[in-house]
Amino acid sequence: MDTSYHVIGLMSGTSLDGLDIAFCRFTYKSHNWIYEILNTTTLTYSNELIDSLRGAETASALELVELDHAFGRFMGQRVHEFVQQHGIQPDFVASHGHTIFHQPAKHISLQLGHGAYLAAHAHLPVVCDFRTVDIALGGQGAPLVPIGDELLFGHYDYCINLGGIANVSYNHQGTRLAFDTSACNMLLNTLANSLGQPYDHNGALARSGTLEPKLLEALNAPAYFAASAPKSLGKEWVLEHSLKSIADSPASAEDKLHTVCHHIAQQLHNALPPLHEGQHRVLITGGGAFNGYLVEQIQQQLGPKYTVEVPAPEVVSFKEALIFAFLGVLRWRGEHNCLSSVTGASRNNVGGAIYLA
Repeated sequence: MDTSYHVIGLMSGTSLDGLDIAFCRFTYKSHNWIYEILNTTTLTYSNELIDSLRGAETASALELVELDHAFGRFMGQRVHEFVQQHGIQPDFVASHGHTIFHQPAKHISLQLGHGAYLAAHAHLPVVCDFRTVDIALGGQGAPLVPIGDELLFGHYDYCINLGGIANVSYNHQGTRLAFDTSACNMLLNTLANSLGQPYDHNGALARSGTLEPKLLEALNAPAYFAASAPKSLGKEWVLEHSLKSIADSPASAEDKLHTVCHHIAQQLHNALPPLHEGQHRVLITGGGAFNGYLVEQIQQQLGPKYTVEVPAPEVVSFKEALIFAFLGVLRWRGEHNCLSSVTGASRNNVGGAIYLA
């Protein structure tokens, strides 16, 4: 007998592109999961909300709690509007929230968007707070997407997400491995913003620049890149290292964009060991997949034994929201949705808090 779930997945990335909403159907059939993306939208944040989220790490404790509740209310209201607009009946909502702090060495990873407020205003049950159990078990609490890569996209050798932070996931001798490889859109969008653009459309600005060897050397220098997994990056690290190196460079914004694309591609090359003799299929999703120059550099760095594939725009844009919806399904079923092989936790675990409407 087939089992189906209808779930709304929510994703707010570190690059502050907006709130991704994906209504998905998951069917468990013949010991395999099948997904369908039924309805989607991305809601652009107001400048006021962007400023609040961007400045949250320096807010007072009281202001942080207020923002946590306000962002939960905002997401709940938007979900309720989305449900009414499409005439759909979700079983529940699964929300990643918006990451403010990620310092697993201090046992801290905080995502704003309180589940109780989200549930109250969406009028639906909510699964959220996916990272805390894993961190309590000694893990990084990240990346969380790899179990979705394993169960929904397992026909690819590697799954790369080019979001605010780039990460890779792959199966090595029966064990899923995954980690963050470098900052990505957090760097590219910051530089595009300095030129008055929301992002670098198709990488045209980066393509017009030239390589700055000193900047590339500085971007590649931090010890993180040579460290072995499990490992993950947070906004704080990016500000202290990558964005500081960019700010310290006298190069033009176009040259910086060009050089950052090479940095991202080089770190991905370092992170993708050959898994077998034949051709390797590489799935690339996330906002960076729309940056043609970056994708070209990744293919060039990886070489002819790797086939880089950018799927349909809907999968590119909403894969993370899709997978968080799927993580919610696994939590709803009481099944493992976080892998110790990825995070370094003492065991696989079932992450996520449930708030009933």
